[in-house]
Formats: sequence, C-alpha cells, structure tokens
Amino acid sequence: MNRIKLDKEEQEILEAYESGELKSVLNPRRRKLIEESAAQMSRKDKRINIRLSGRDLNAIQRRAMEEGIPYQTLVSSVLHKYVSGTLYDITANKAINSDS
Repeated sequence: MNRIKLDKEEQEILEAYESGELKSVLNPRRRKLIEESAAQMSRKDKRINIRLSGRDLNAIQRRAMEEGIPYQTLVSSVLHKYVSGTLYDITANKAINSDS
C-alpha cells in the first residue's frame, strides 16, 4: 500500500487521531448550521454562459481532471471563492513577501 509522505506535524495529527486523542466539538446547533450552509451552497438555481479562449478552457479541464471533478464544478468553485473573498492570488503574495 502506498502511503502519502507526511511531514512531522501531519504525522503527529494522524497519530493523535488514530489513538483517539482527537475529539469532535461539533454540537447539534453547529451541525445544523453547517448542513444548512451546505444545502444553500449546493443549490444551483441560475445558469450563465461565458466565452473563454480554447487555451483557458483546456487548462481548466486539465486542472479539473487532476482534481477529479467536472470542469463546471471547478469553475463554479473558483467563482464562489472569489466572491466570498476566500480566493487568494498566491503569485501576488509571493511578490509581496519577496519585497520584504
């Protein structure tokens, strides 16, 4: 069996999980909130059409295949992350950090 190589912190977390040291703090109220949020997120009630270059579409489709998801799902996820403020430009962050 091929195991993923874990760094020290990841290995400690895995060992804690396997030994039963980690306990869930998910209470019924929080669980309901998460379930409601997930239901709202998965509800796709609007449709859009966009034009992309063939090069961009091919790149998106390749990325989606690497992730094991449909490319439309990947596009939807990226757009959601962008509008919710959780999509970060790592190249911009690298440029900022290298200037310091």
